Amino acid sequence: MKYFLIAGEASGDLHGANLMVALKKLDPKAEFAYWGGDRMESVAEGLQKHYREIALMGFVEVLMNLRKIYAHLNLCKNQIKAFNPDVVILIDFPGFNLRIAEYCKLAGYIKVVYYIAPKVWAWKENRVKKLEKYVDLLLLIFPFEINYFKQWKVNAVYCGNPLQDEISALPPAQDFKQKHNLDNRPLITLMPGSRKQEIKRMLPEMLKITPQFPAYQFLIAGAPGLNPAFYAPYLRNQEQIVFNETYALLKNSDAAIVCSGTATLETALLNVPQVCGYAGNPVSFAIARRLVKIRFISLVNLCLGRESIRELIQQEYTAANLESELQSILPGGSRHETILADYAELNRLLGGAGASMKAAEAIAKLP
Repeated sequence: MKYFLIAGEASGDLHGANLMVALKKLDPKAEFAYWGGDRMESVAEGLQKHYREIALMGFVEVLMNLRKIYAHLNLCKNQIKAFNPDVVILIDFPGFNLRIAEYCKLAGYIKVVYYIAPKVWAWKENRVKKLEKYVDLLLLIFPFEINYFKQWKVNAVYCGNPLQDEISALPPAQDFKQKHNLDNRPLITLMPGSRKQEIKRMLPEMLKITPQFPAYQFLIAGAPGLNPAFYAPYLRNQEQIVFNETYALLKNSDAAIVCSGTATLETALLNVPQVCGYAGNPVSFAIARRLVKIRFISLVNLCLGRESIRELIQQEYTAANLESELQSILPGGSRHETILADYAELNRLLGGAGASMKAAEAIAKLP
């Protein structure tokens, strides 16, 4: 079988890589072409476009780059046509991938799988109609999505969350501090996002609070594909940046400050108390606030259906609030044990490891 996969950001690259591994186990002769990143490229040849060349976020940023987006769409369509896949697997990235789904379905002979459903339960519910019309199989990764999609004519299957696969397969912790020439103080992880726009808005406030916690070392989880020089103008106290070791960094940390997104769930599954934050383009945020219909922005709180980790959004995302919330979740803090108990409940809700193989098996059963 020939598979064409499209992932438009770091989390999609991670999930795409794990899915490719599972597909290869079921189909040793599998051939791949894909838009993705380093993780997918480590599994198999076939990289057509790296996600760092296409990742955009926010209404304003998208409007300013429409010509480039349409050029990428045309390029992707041409590559799919040339590769002639049996199945196209679309991984999140809905603004782009739903257009590709339409193209593939109209071609008539390509099976379309959508892995990691567009967040239509949050906003743009009209996209469900496109899922009904253009997608042969929708693979869900959050338990609360099961009931939501029952009301639509979508072939939806819950396969578990692939992050549990990734984390369950981690090797035993090594001497992280020695490897990075750190002293004996405990660690706090800063995760300001994976896109340049996010980091520019998130990181400065995070770094303002580091002098208030002299008993801790702060390390920044560097985004895949970004050069260390990009971070240099923001560093205040010789904070160290760690690339390609985010899970190891988190496993060795007492707490984390995390930009909203997949990273909140990763941090929870690694059992690290966290504060979630988000600060975006003011115009984009004002538009989103009118359209989004969910109570929470973090995947942890969405899955639990209540507030577990604190969310500091836009005007609330300040150094003073970060300092206060971080103090409460560190060992000995007022909310430390409560968050860890919530994480145990979250793990039970998600259902354990095996999601990537379940997704691959569902794809293999397509007629």
